Amino acid sequence: MNDPSRPSLLSPLPVQRRAADSVGALPGGRVVAVLGPTNTGKTYLAMERMLAHASGMMGFPLRLLARENYDKVVKAKGAGQVALVTGEEKIIPPGARYWICTVESMPLDHVAQFLAVDEIQLAADPERGHIFTDRLLHARGTEETMFLGSDTIKPLLQKLIPKAEFVSRPRFSSLTYSGHKKLTKLPPRAAVVAFSAADVYGLAELLRRTRGGTAVVLGALSPRTRNAQVQLYQEGAVDYLVATDAIGMGLNMDVDHVAFARLSKFDGQQPRRLRAPEVAQIAGRAGRHLTDGTFGTTDEAPPLDPELIDAVENHTFETLKTLMWRNVDLDFRSPQALLRALEERPPSPVLIRAREADDHLALQALSQDADLMRLANNPSAVRLLWEVCQIPDFRKVLSDAHTRLLSQIFKYLRDGPAGTLPLDWVAAQVARLDRGEGDIDTLVSRIAHIRTWTYISHRPGWLDDAVHWQERTRAIEDRLSDALHERLTQRFVDKRSAGLVKRLADGRDLMGAVDRDGRVLVEGHAVGRLHGVAFQLDADVPAADAKAITTAARRALGDVINQRVRALETAPDAAITLDGGGELSWDGAVIGVLTPGPTPLAPLVRLVGDDFLQTGQREPVRLRLAHWVEAHIARILAPLTALAAAALGKEGQRKEGQGTELSGAGRGIAFQVAEALGGLPRAALEPLIASLTKEDRRRLAALGLRLGFSQVFLAALTRPAAVALRGLLWSVARGMPVAVPAPGRVTLPVGDLPPDFLAAIGYIPLGARAIRVDMVDRLEKSLADRAKAGPLTVVDDLVLSLGVPRAEVPSLMSALGYRLGQPKAEGEPAPWLRRRPKTTRVPAPAKAVRGKAGAAPAQPVPASDNPFSILRTLVEAP
Repeated sequence: MNDPSRPSLLSPLPVQRRAADSVGALPGGRVVAVLGPTNTGKTYLAMERMLAHASGMMGFPLRLLARENYDKVVKAKGAGQVALVTGEEKIIPPGARYWICTVESMPLDHVAQFLAVDEIQLAADPERGHIFTDRLLHARGTEETMFLGSDTIKPLLQKLIPKAEFVSRPRFSSLTYSGHKKLTKLPPRAAVVAFSAADVYGLAELLRRTRGGTAVVLGALSPRTRNAQVQLYQEGAVDYLVATDAIGMGLNMDVDHVAFARLSKFDGQQPRRLRAPEVAQIAGRAGRHLTDGTFGTTDEAPPLDPELIDAVENHTFETLKTLMWRNVDLDFRSPQALLRALEERPPSPVLIRAREADDHLALQALSQDADLMRLANNPSAVRLLWEVCQIPDFRKVLSDAHTRLLSQIFKYLRDGPAGTLPLDWVAAQVARLDRGEGDIDTLVSRIAHIRTWTYISHRPGWLDDAVHWQERTRAIEDRLSDALHERLTQRFVDKRSAGLVKRLADGRDLMGAVDRDGRVLVEGHAVGRLHGVAFQLDADVPAADAKAITTAARRALGDVINQRVRALETAPDAAITLDGGGELSWDGAVIGVLTPGPTPLAPLVRLVGDDFLQTGQREPVRLRLAHWVEAHIARILAPLTALAAAALGKEGQRKEGQGTELSGAGRGIAFQVAEALGGLPRAALEPLIASLTKEDRRRLAALGLRLGFSQVFLAALTRPAAVALRGLLWSVARGMPVAVPAPGRVTLPVGDLPPDFLAAIGYIPLGARAIRVDMVDRLEKSLADRAKAGPLTVVDDLVLSLGVPRAEVPSLMSALGYRLGQPKAEGEPAPWLRRRPKTTRVPAPAKAVRGKAGAAPAQPVPASDNPFSILRTLVEAP
């Protein structure tokens, strides 16, 4: 069975203690108290004094500080001369002469010529103060002892250690109040202080959005993670740090300004306002050595009171009246005797009994377990139980789960077959924590758990092959810490944005380039893509950072954009495309869109994604697209342009072999069909058609105009490209997007399609169906031919071939002007008879055209909203 009474380097030994009133008579050399505000060089002085002795020991309030100073001593004396002892880490080379420890882990049985305790004023801290008080009363070096801290503890030190020498250290630099500033207006190299993880994360998020990023420091972070975050700040990757009061304990950083976002904290029992010395301790992080610092408030914190400002600036605070104390002469005869010993009153009026610490609370909880108490039946077992209760829960919640863990550990150590923890059980507990996935809170929780197991692995005799478990738990903590640092950086730091924001703020020129794939690089950072003249941010750029990165890209890509504008101006027409939604694209990106113009055939162009274009660049781009649209319409709707030219009598527009120009009647027909964008019912043109000469008919046919059975139309405009463009132009002009039929489709349900739209794309509504005009003409001709050959009784084959459902045949035939007659004999099918068309008053041809000998036909002057006016423009263009 494990012997819990053997010495441990990680907890105080039950050595003989002297009464508090005779502390000054403890054996040892001189006792020196070096007191003063932050940035006075107290720690530096103590380190120099320690290294001047043959051996020494220093206790620091944080594991992080212990590790930092251990590295300094190793650099000065070599790794073989220096030991590091904390609750979770033990590096003890044989013959180590200098011991760097956390205050809780100082091995008081170790003899050293020099001994120092940092931040000794923490003896008044309600949670940890009794540990510092114990070191103050009982820890001594054989030649020299040094206590470092605030001069608020001086009167109590004079009472408790009458023979102590006092050295006052003035601050190297000044610390001045600079008032309240908005969070977004804080100067660079500033630390923002809050007192909860939720507040820290919220403030860090805002700084990331407005300043490109921030580092974060919380007490819940592992030392490795905190170091990585501090390094991020120190290296200048970010100019801001958001932290809890964890930065107040000696973290050496280049902070110029400390801003308090909150002025109250939860002290473990209730929220309370910060005391003046606490404000000074945190604000003192601003300014290093001879560099002055400032402090103030921000966010929800109001401006500081004048009295508080004066106290912090001049370091004049009310002195401490009492220190926390807990009995260390413990009675291990039984758990109850141990509890009574822990609750003993202090021996001096300047000492007050500390409230129950976590180990005390754990002992109280375990003492309620009757089965466990039966195992704690002798002093060795009680001592073991107390050591188990001192296993920290780094989550600081002392949950039932932690109490159950302590109970299980005690039972294994007390009554297990080997007196050690079962390796398979330990392996299972540790393995479930070795997972790097999860969010920030999940990783923080896992790190807290694994730190507890790191502490357990350093307890002598608790584990077989303890070195293996120390290395494994440390490796897991390192991996989790690295993952946490990565998550924090991903969430609160955009290195790309931070770097570019900093360069923008400095007014420096930015270097920009575009690679072969269109990737935009600014100062070596990939920020997006350049398509044509349009810039598109990368998808992984947070919305909050888009403005800053876009600004950086705009400044860096001025020359590149100018080159792109020139390339677009000289680009061939084939490089520009127009889609069914009216969007114009070049170089794989939409750079323009059609908008309503004076006529359907003359839409305007609005630029898209032109944020990077300067005023002098937008108009050339717009004109290039406008000219392309004009040429595209003229090419796809060329038959319409040619018909308009013939109506205007433009000889130069005639193709070879088309003969002389049209007569008045022919030009009148050409004018009206062109004005209607390619088609009209024949009935409206019959008077003019009757006046056509044979040459006119041949000339109109050569122009592609078909004088159909009931429609006069340009057959070429029924091709898919022309149909699609006519539909798009109608949709743009009306601001009413309507889907154009699929290419080659000759019939479609009328549904809710506007009649004007159907007419514009060349489809004739016939009942519930709209049929393409050339197919209507073919159907009408076929029906007429059959009617000439005899009674028209069979029509289904002709109608169904167009894709019309059989049920719609009667309504379609009715729309074509047919009705069912009476069968000639019983049993014979009823014939379809042509209804007599109603007479329609048509304007006299003379009003539309004069005779051959006359002048050009009288035509209405085209209005600005008349489609024919743009046709005239297209025809007359040189």
